[in-house]
Amino acid sequence: MDEAVYEHVAGGAGNRVLLLCDHASNAVPGLVAGGLGLPAAEMGRHIAYDIGARGVTLGLARRLRAEALLTRFSRLVIDPNRGEDDPTLVMRLYDGTVVPGNRAAGPEEVERRLAALHRPYHQAVEAALDRIIAAGRMPAIVSMHSFTPQLKGRPPRPWQVAVLWHRDARLARPLMARLRAEGLCVGDNEPYSGELEGDTLSRHGTARGLPHVLIEVRQDLIATPEGEDTWATRLAPVLRDVMAEAGI
Repeated sequence: MDEAVYEHVAGGAGNRVLLLCDHASNAVPGLVAGGLGLPAAEMGRHIAYDIGARGVTLGLARRLRAEALLTRFSRLVIDPNRGEDDPTLVMRLYDGTVVPGNRAAGPEEVERRLAALHRPYHQAVEAALDRIIAAGRMPAIVSMHSFTPQLKGRPPRPWQVAVLWHRDARLARPLMARLRAEGLCVGDNEPYSGELEGDTLSRHGTARGLPHVLIEVRQDLIATPEGEDTWATRLAPVLRDVMAEAGI
């Protein structure tokens, strides 16, 4: 395990669920010489990581006794939820903020970050799925993210939670139905689309034919430890039931 790249939580006996948190951290590893050149206030924004997502993921791992992998590097260093050829892999401008440490990041620097961070994380995901399959179980992937209540110049986002998916609706449709039955405002591929070729779920779920889903929680609801705990408590039984209904 590469502790500089990802945080690993072991699952319980017989576990079939792999929880992922691609944007768990806003840390800038030492391999980025001189850092990214952003003040702490900017690194505390959604541009650097998914606020609250790590706490919810860890809370779900405890409640579901599920295996989890969470990144230890900022999405601004390199975005693990993008394919290697995606133009947004290393962002130079994000939501109005120029990232000085990325302005001169040419192909050689991008390759260095891919080799040190991006690829080891995805190799760990592949290895975790392979272990579950080797034990004779069908794994299910649940990727946890969070979204901002509002982007500049746009209306407030009404959804409390969103479910992103592309071709495989085995988990997405029943999950949305269950969340709506609880009275929640649920986004169906809103505010983002799950149709992103080369992203984490495309690579590890769609390409391998494994059931998968991406859950986004609005950041103002999980910006505190109490909020994280509330949403982990809310989502765990829903996910448990949906998995059972899907035969996972």
